[in-house]
Amino acid sequence: MRHVCINIILYVDDILLLSPSVVGLQQMLTVCKTAINALHVGLGLSLNYRKSVCMRISPRHSVCCANIKTINGNLLDWVKEFRYLGVYLVSSHNFKCNYTYANKYFYRLFNAIFGRLGCLASEEVVLHLIKVKCLPVLLYGFDVCPMNLSDMRSLEFTVKRTTIKLFHTYDSTIIDSCMKLFGLVSVSELVAQRKNRFLLKISLQDNLLFTVCQ
Repeated sequence: MRHVCINIILYVDDILLLSPSVVGLQQMLTVCKTAINALHVGLGLSLNYRKSVCMRISPRHSVCCANIKTINGNLLDWVKEFRYLGVYLVSSHNFKCNYTYANKYFYRLFNAIFGRLGCLASEEVVLHLIKVKCLPVLLYGFDVCPMNLSDMRSLEFTVKRTTIKLFHTYDSTIIDSCMKLFGLVSVSELVAQRKNRFLLKISLQDNLLFTVCQ
C-alpha cells in the first residue's frame, strides 16, 4: 500500500494473509503455522483449517489456482466469497464487497420491530428505532468498504421500502418529504458521514502506516 508492504492483518484471533502470488501465500501460511505451534503451549493457539479459505482478487480472479496446503497436509478451498469480521468479501477484478447480507439483516430487524409495534407505536417511534437499531446493521463496515453507484442505489431502495410499508404509499415525493420531516438521512449521506468520521479518527492517531501512506 503506497510502497508499504502489508502481508498480515490481525484482529483478536482472526488472521488475514495477503500475498501477490500463490507460492508466497503458501510460504506465509507455513511460517504462520510454525509460529502458532511455537506459541501453542503458552497461548493455546491453533489453526482451524475447516474455517480457513483462500480467495483471489485480480484481473485473473476466475483462473484456477494450485491448492494451498497446511503443515498437516490439509488443503484449503479457493472460494468466490467469504466473511471477514462481519463483511462479505468477493473474488473479483478489484476489491469488492457483497452487500446482499446487509440488506437481509436490515429487513429482518425491521420486520421484527414493525411486526410488534407497527399498529401500536407512532411513525416517529418506529423511524427512531429504524435509525438506532436497523441502520447501524445495514451500514456496518461501510466506513472502509468500496461502493459503486449500483450498490448505493440498492441500499437506498432498501430503506425506502421500509418507509413505503410504514406510510402506506408508493409516491416518492411523499416518501421523501416524510423522510426529511422525520430526519431520516439518505444512505449516501450516512455513508459519507461515516467515512469522514473514520478518516478523521485515523488522522488523529499516531499511526506510522497512515503517515507513510499520506
